[in-house]
Amino acid sequence: MPEGIKLFTGNSNRRLAEEIADYIGVPVSEATVSTFSDGEIMVQINENVRGSDVFLIQSTCHPVNNNLMELLLMLDAFKRASVGRITSVIPYYGYARQDRKVLPRVPISAKLVADLITTAGTDRVLTVDLHVGQIQGFFNIPVDHLYAAPVIAEYVRNKYADNIVIVSPDAGGVERARAFARRLNASLAIIDKRREKANVSEVMHVIGDVRGKDAILLDDMIDTAGTVTNAVSALKENGARRVIAACTHAVLSGPALERINASGLEEVIVTNTIPMDNKQERCKKLTVLSVARLLGEAIKRIHEETSVSSLFD
Repeated sequence: MPEGIKLFTGNSNRRLAEEIADYIGVPVSEATVSTFSDGEIMVQINENVRGSDVFLIQSTCHPVNNNLMELLLMLDAFKRASVGRITSVIPYYGYARQDRKVLPRVPISAKLVADLITTAGTDRVLTVDLHVGQIQGFFNIPVDHLYAAPVIAEYVRNKYADNIVIVSPDAGGVERARAFARRLNASLAIIDKRREKANVSEVMHVIGDVRGKDAILLDDMIDTAGTVTNAVSALKENGARRVIAACTHAVLSGPALERINASGLEEVIVTNTIPMDNKQERCKKLTVLSVARLLGEAIKRIHEETSVSSLFD
């Protein structure tokens, strides 16, 4: 058991926290996170944390605002309990899509959330696959940005080793798809799409050769699944043999599961940065990979003050 390290979690993704704790070899420490009758969140840390190296594991997924408030209140409780250092482990960082002003008089919510987390008292942040990398710069504290690509790539390599093409669902994801394709020594294609409004996308055409290949659609998240299911038709029309979707964050809101079930997707590969609840029962195409080992190893290295970036060498 690493000395001086304590793992805590809110209510967002306790199963992942327990998997991380098993990997590191420490228990999940005791904290009470509940609500008053009017819906206000109540937090109490149930053990001594003075001088400890605390890692708080909390995804800001659905219900986003509740989970975010849990994170902020737990951070404040730790700060007032005189911890040695607090690291916020945020496997899924909510509000990340609102990272710039795309219309007049709109907020930059990703920056506001970063300010809230910092002000609440965290000393550093550990997160996985931010929607855009520049969100790291919204924090004035150290940010360790992990990538789930090694976890997903290992699975894809073992199951779809031959004749694959990595497909970016839009121009913004090309860098991610290119790095993933290089890891698998695969070719690259891009979906040219035009988004008319939020959560609605229209596929235009495919740039690159997908004919006769297994197309792996790679993105950081799947929300309503409109983008990936629209892309299936375009890829099939261009001769793709099979279409597989792969993403880190399975938001899967609204009609997502129904769209996936009705689509021509062979499989949807996701990770457990967001809890699945009963979604696998409702959609048999979902394959969930664990990032517990990745996060656990990063937590150990942060605690021991050794390199985190070497995880991806």
